Amino acid sequence: MAVLSAFFRWLRRNLVVIAGLVTLAYLLLPNVVVTVFSFNKPKGRFNYSWQEFSLDAWKDPCGVADMCGSLSLSLQIAFWATLGATALGTMIAFALVRYRFRARGAVNSLIFLPMAMPEVVMAASLLTLFLNMGAQLGFWTVLIAHIMFCLSFVVTAVKARVMSMDPRLEQAAQDLYAGPVQTFLRVTLPIAAPGIAAGALLAFALSFDDFIITNFNAGSTVTFPMFVWGSAQRGTPVQINVIGTAMFLIAVLLVVAGMLVGMRRKKKSL
Repeated sequence: MAVLSAFFRWLRRNLVVIAGLVTLAYLLLPNVVVTVFSFNKPKGRFNYSWQEFSLDAWKDPCGVADMCGSLSLSLQIAFWATLGATALGTMIAFALVRYRFRARGAVNSLIFLPMAMPEVVMAASLLTLFLNMGAQLGFWTVLIAHIMFCLSFVVTAVKARVMSMDPRLEQAAQDLYAGPVQTFLRVTLPIAAPGIAAGALLAFALSFDDFIITNFNAGSTVTFPMFVWGSAQRGTPVQINVIGTAMFLIAVLLVVAGMLVGMRRKKKSL
């Protein structure tokens, strides 16, 4: 009875941690399945049941026609969309926090609309806009659409960081005869950098992963999510799991590297 009582006390103390670990394991389970099946050698067209261990897909990740081309296109769109959304979003975030102007409250509200709006509504609206403008659907329409829906996420991330900044640091730099450009580059930008980096990473992930908005505005352009969707109708090649596993591992390595850099900086500052 005493052992059972001690167990329940321990469980009560660590319930939040256990719930968090269980939730994390549940979220990572699809990634584990994708990784395991990247080493599978299916007998049919569909890679849904385990047959035997094989490294064939890892040895030839571009063995499926047009897959690496669609992957390269998705990476290009995500890269340029991240640059555009991060640059515009950073400027908008600073303007909303640091300046007072007419309709500032309305702009603040409108920034959140793309995040709250269903993707299919935004996709149809953008398609209507491009068709009314006579634009040819393709790479550029997809890029513009991605910048537009990534912009809100960047603004939100950067704005939160800018609002937490201490304005006295910039005032101190100006008291030490630093000009506006020097103050921004040496004080403001380094402090805002974590928020900008977070917004950029979020924009890249959202752009690379997007299917609905891309599908409406791509025309004959085929990105990697569209290729995956199309191949799922005919059969799912193992190489798709290989690319998914590689992207997941790269993201994990980036997070771990960021944590190590942060820990090293903390040690140096102590």
